[in-house]
Amino acid sequence: MNVAERLRAVAQARPDQVAIATATSRYIANQPRQYRSISFSELQQRTSSIAAGLQQMGVAPGMRIVLLVRFGADFIALVFALLKAGAVVVLVDPGMGRRNLIDCLAQTNPQGFVAIELAQLARMILYRKFPQAKYNVTVGLRWGILPAPTLDSLGRVSPELYLAPKIDDDDPAAIIFTTGSTGPPKGVLYTHRTFNNQIDQLVEHYGIVPGGKDLSGFPLFGLFNAVMGTTTIIPDMDPTHPADVDPPRLLDAIDQWQVNQAFGSPALWSAVGRYCEKTGRKIPSLKRVLSAGAPVSPRVLRSLRESMNEMGEVFTPYGATEALPVASIESREVLEETAAQTARGAGTCVGRRFSGIDWRVIEIDDAPLASIDQCRILSRSEIGELMVSGSVVTRTYLTRTDQNAFHKVIDGDRVWHRMGDVGYLDQLDRFWYCGRKSHRIQTVWGPMYTDPCEAIFNSVPDVYRSALVGLGQPGSQLPVMIVEPWPEHRPKAGIMKHELVGRLQEFARQSPLTERIERILIYPGRLPTDIRHNAKIFREQLVPWAKTKVES
Repeated sequence: MNVAERLRAVAQARPDQVAIATATSRYIANQPRQYRSISFSELQQRTSSIAAGLQQMGVAPGMRIVLLVRFGADFIALVFALLKAGAVVVLVDPGMGRRNLIDCLAQTNPQGFVAIELAQLARMILYRKFPQAKYNVTVGLRWGILPAPTLDSLGRVSPELYLAPKIDDDDPAAIIFTTGSTGPPKGVLYTHRTFNNQIDQLVEHYGIVPGGKDLSGFPLFGLFNAVMGTTTIIPDMDPTHPADVDPPRLLDAIDQWQVNQAFGSPALWSAVGRYCEKTGRKIPSLKRVLSAGAPVSPRVLRSLRESMNEMGEVFTPYGATEALPVASIESREVLEETAAQTARGAGTCVGRRFSGIDWRVIEIDDAPLASIDQCRILSRSEIGELMVSGSVVTRTYLTRTDQNAFHKVIDGDRVWHRMGDVGYLDQLDRFWYCGRKSHRIQTVWGPMYTDPCEAIFNSVPDVYRSALVGLGQPGSQLPVMIVEPWPEHRPKAGIMKHELVGRLQEFARQSPLTERIERILIYPGRLPTDIRHNAKIFREQLVPWAKTKVES
């Protein structure tokens, strides 16, 4: 069914519960703020009104409509309105850079834009790239030359005029772009079946029940909340820069609303956890934390556990834009068992698979694998590349379609997705992540994998995070470790930098995994990271910098 029908069911069951709350007053530390809220029944009516307005404009099922709106109540309402109308919602990260953004949107050949004023103006200037974009809505004030239909005008259409189109499970629902952390962003096709299965898997695995309150530091989870009967508290932060979050603002909101669940990137929880460590701040209402986008350090998990409800749980779900969720692990299992192995170079354990997932580790291959017959499945504990299949695994890219051959493996009616990650399965059927396949270092003495080596360096108290890169041609690459110290441990002078490098070199020699890493560089600022989570390190951007330092 149309995934937006789930909103109607929630509104019927919980009409008066707050669906979305957004702060409207200025932040003053430790002072309650005023919020603008909308109930589930109001959200259901509003989305039907907007959907009816879209239908009156001529938006029909299957049309691709780009959504360029800041995360908030309007964003959530517009996604469901577009889905109700049967449109295919095109979602991109605005922080991916202007060139990538324009190229990605042009590749989808959209029939329209629902966008803020500046985005509509840019579309009009670049009209040759979007020749089919005839159904456009301005979100915000309408300047003279901008499209006449506005979000406000659509919202005034009677919801009774909405006519639900016939939507099948396998009809397209959205095109969501990858972050482009290992190459140009790719547009992933989501069907209504994909979204419905994602919701079912999250509810089943985490035991989510209606009535909770979630502080959503990631826009997509705000959409899940609406169809799980969970109130979304919009955090006072820039969702495109979670590493720059101001912890007191989030913590005060959690206390004011008695939030019991929160979703955010490792960068966000690192900032919150360190603040709680320094100040002794407690967040007793918080019982479930989800963090995804990159491995979460044991230090972050420990600081969160010490701050939140003593019965609380911290989960680190694992997946990708093309397959989400895949696996999950809870902080107790990490802190009591797997963290010690990670610090010794075993990789990061991402846990056990969700019930709707099947997985296999196959021999690493950089070439396309058209059929399952071309895959050699490895035994447990052998490092290879992970491929997954199941109800939440997408079947195709709609842009950069050349990449389908490198990521999709046909198995009869079944499609496997090659995650692009390397690692191994243990005897408990848990996956241990060892890094991205494209980031492995190919030396004369064999392959080196980023995550195991970096985890060893990250166990040093001075080190916040690190990035292993290779210089030269594959097969004879020189491994170079680039280190970002914690701010309080950042060397202030050249002699201090040499002392830190010397300590790290001595430490590296103590492990067979890192003993050959002789070149260690101290990065002068923050390591470059992805725009979605501020957590995945852009190693490709570090290679030219490392090359100049090594050669100088």
